Amino acid sequence: MSSNPHHDSGPLTHDRWLDRRHFLGEMGSGLGGIALAWMLGGERAAAAENPVAPKASHRAPRASRVIQIFCPGAVSQLDTFDYKPELIRRHGEPLPGTDSLVTFQGPNGNLMRSPWEWQQYGQSGTWVSSLFPHLSQHVDEMAFLHAMTARTNTHGPALIQMNTGFVTEGFPSMGAWLTYALGSESQDLPAFVAIPDVRGLPPNGPANWSAGFLPAAYQGTGFNTERPIANLQSPRDSNPDQESSIRSLLGRMDRDFARRNPGHSDLAARVAAYELAARMQLSAPEVTDIRRENASVLKLYGADSENPHKAAFAKNAILARRLLERGVRFVQLYCGGPASQVDGLLNWDAHKTLKADYERHCPILDQPAAALLTDLKQRGMLEDTLVLWTTEFGRMPTHQRGSQGRDHNPNGFTVWMAGAGVKGGAHYGATDAFGHRAQENVTTIYDFHATVLHLLGLEHKRLTYYHNGVQRRLTDVHGEVIHPVVA
Repeated sequence: MSSNPHHDSGPLTHDRWLDRRHFLGEMGSGLGGIALAWMLGGERAAAAENPVAPKASHRAPRASRVIQIFCPGAVSQLDTFDYKPELIRRHGEPLPGTDSLVTFQGPNGNLMRSPWEWQQYGQSGTWVSSLFPHLSQHVDEMAFLHAMTARTNTHGPALIQMNTGFVTEGFPSMGAWLTYALGSESQDLPAFVAIPDVRGLPPNGPANWSAGFLPAAYQGTGFNTERPIANLQSPRDSNPDQESSIRSLLGRMDRDFARRNPGHSDLAARVAAYELAARMQLSAPEVTDIRRENASVLKLYGADSENPHKAAFAKNAILARRLLERGVRFVQLYCGGPASQVDGLLNWDAHKTLKADYERHCPILDQPAAALLTDLKQRGMLEDTLVLWTTEFGRMPTHQRGSQGRDHNPNGFTVWMAGAGVKGGAHYGATDAFGHRAQENVTTIYDFHATVLHLLGLEHKRLTYYHNGVQRRLTDVHGEVIHPVVA
């Protein structure tokens, strides 16, 4: 025992005196607990014990899940879904009303007709180019928005706007907003999954599926059939029985702590995230194993194609359907990778050789995307699955000076939606006679996002999150639901 009472480390009792040094020492040790409580309290206390548990929408939804097929690189509306007979008739003439037109990559030449033939399909009589023999069979299930506009003609910011509503990074993606609002029906898989093309990530990469300022639990998880979720496998020298025992012990300790500390919902949310990771060790390998599908399904999608990029996209499309089947709320399926030094090689950015580029990309998209619609319909899933087809902006009706490609055009392009709550065979909005500018019933990406939220039973003006002094929302301070395409 110490001879100096001021250095006695024994417990203080009623028969032990407390001098100034002991008082300051006890107070200092207590500050650590205060600091820990402050740090835990600094995290969003509104996070429930399970942040992606299913939540109620504002009203009865038409759709319960979403798949967004995204074609980065800016798909030309004039060669796919926006038929312009005047452009065909006046091929080779200057674009009326423009003198020395300069766009993203410089001067433009004369009007250039589409190199492909067009035909009407379905009861709706929708015009589609010959590039899409399979997707054209589904036009009566699609609603086309032909007067879409974007705020930028640069790929990176435009992709970010189509996904988040803003042209700068740091804002939550649409998938993050939906999982924040509605949670997920699956407790063994991520609520929001992004499936990149095997050719690489799109421009801006994971920023396209970011949670922004929302809690990290709502960000997308990126993987595909060739690159499964990282770090799911246990170390080689681990023992499954020991791991199970350890998890069981930790579970009991966590539940005991939760009973004694009912106010620590933020800590419970962290525990839920770790438990999801453990469950994913069992569920994720199963869902990504496309070999479990029947040969007829693989053939339907084109997963047996000799074109390796088409086969890879087909497998990713099957993966998307498998994820939706298992309760994942939002799936992004990319067809096209990053920009490359060769325009149009890895994505749809056809500046120089439009014909060669699109005859490379369209077969990769066409059969698998059409098969996804067919498969969802056959399984009864299209009734409550919203299918979106998007790109970041369109292309010019003229050719670029000195090339046979088209430059960027954010002033008018086409996107479509199909499935739950969508008025099939509908067409809304129109560009001018040459497909240069949106002219009739002009729509914005804010309107598009408001309509998606509407179909999921959410009012876009009520879905907000307080950040940096502002009640933020996906549609910023804009957006109106496009009711003519809602069934």
